[in-house]
Amino acid sequence: MFKSAVVTSEDHFTLGLGRRLGEELINKIGQTPDACWIFCAPKQGLQQVLDGIYEVVGTEKMVGCTTDGEISSIGLTTGSIVLGGITSDQFQFEIAVVEGLGSKSETAGRQLAEAFGKDVGYIQLFSDGLTGNGCALLRGMATILGPELPIAGGTAGDDGKFKQTWQFAGNRVLTDAAVAVGFSGDVKLGTGIRSGWTPIGLAKKVTRASGNILYELNGEPALNVFERFLGHHADQLPAIGVEYPLGLLSTAGEDGDEDYYLLRATMTVDRKEGSISFAGEIPEGAMVSLTCGDTDSILAASEKAAELALADLGDHEPAMIFCYSCMARKIVLGRLTQQEINRIRAVIGTSVPIIGFYTYGEYCRMRCDGPNVLHNETVTLSLLGV
Repeated sequence: MFKSAVVTSEDHFTLGLGRRLGEELINKIGQTPDACWIFCAPKQGLQQVLDGIYEVVGTEKMVGCTTDGEISSIGLTTGSIVLGGITSDQFQFEIAVVEGLGSKSETAGRQLAEAFGKDVGYIQLFSDGLTGNGCALLRGMATILGPELPIAGGTAGDDGKFKQTWQFAGNRVLTDAAVAVGFSGDVKLGTGIRSGWTPIGLAKKVTRASGNILYELNGEPALNVFERFLGHHADQLPAIGVEYPLGLLSTAGEDGDEDYYLLRATMTVDRKEGSISFAGEIPEGAMVSLTCGDTDSILAASEKAAELALADLGDHEPAMIFCYSCMARKIVLGRLTQQEINRIRAVIGTSVPIIGFYTYGEYCRMRCDGPNVLHNETVTLSLLGV
């Protein structure tokens, strides 16, 4: 038995709205959910709306975060809240929380992983998109759980303001934190990822980097390389970098998979030292290239990700879609962003509930048998099957 549903509202966040959403979710599922997901805008009233949901659904197993846009079965909404729930006798849920993420991301990853039972088979992870190091968080989790246990999710957003994001566990509203929900039991899972960006120009070697800061490419200041490529658009950095992310053609054991490369989006530039910081780590010694994409290739990639997730799910029927897509895709697609969700649903099935959000970074494995990594500018799909 597996039942799931998603409800949405664009009303002001209040205790009453939370109660109504909880009641609507229970009515759609037909019973109280075993676990819930909440994704919403960073609006006033966060605590009140969470309290209302918590009061009605009556489970501590609620996780989520603020976003750069909410995804539900009605498509993309902004300034809204989406609530999803699952009840199932094929698997069980447990949640874990760690605070103070920014000062100890790798340690936080280990602490999260240690909170789960030995039977956990799949984890969804939501972390602060501004304070933590998502790559280090995954490394810490892998030291406890191993590299093969699938992890999916995203880093929290704040409507593109880049000031503060919030994470939810039960009815607690946290910041500088990571929350996760673990699935154990008979978990039938399919994942798929694609970006739509492709390498352009000659590959270059990362000759100096530290964490997420890139200092030199082929011994030349990284900013000089970007400025030469972008020409008169260079004064728009870092914003213009959303359209031309850095593609990691080869990293430590994480080679590109056919037409997919791990991407890194620009965050800030230091014109004095000629460096660029990215929304993810850049390994020294990696071969990289600037990449480009357009609306057609980005939307085609969304379809491909859905096809890959279905193929990974095998003979099982999809019962719930979790979609974590990058805010950069939303920026480039603009008014076409709704089409990304429409195309995913057309491939997987419009009757299958979907929930997710536009992120500041996406967690997912590279391939169905690959490592978990932090992506940028990518759509990641996780299908639960029956």
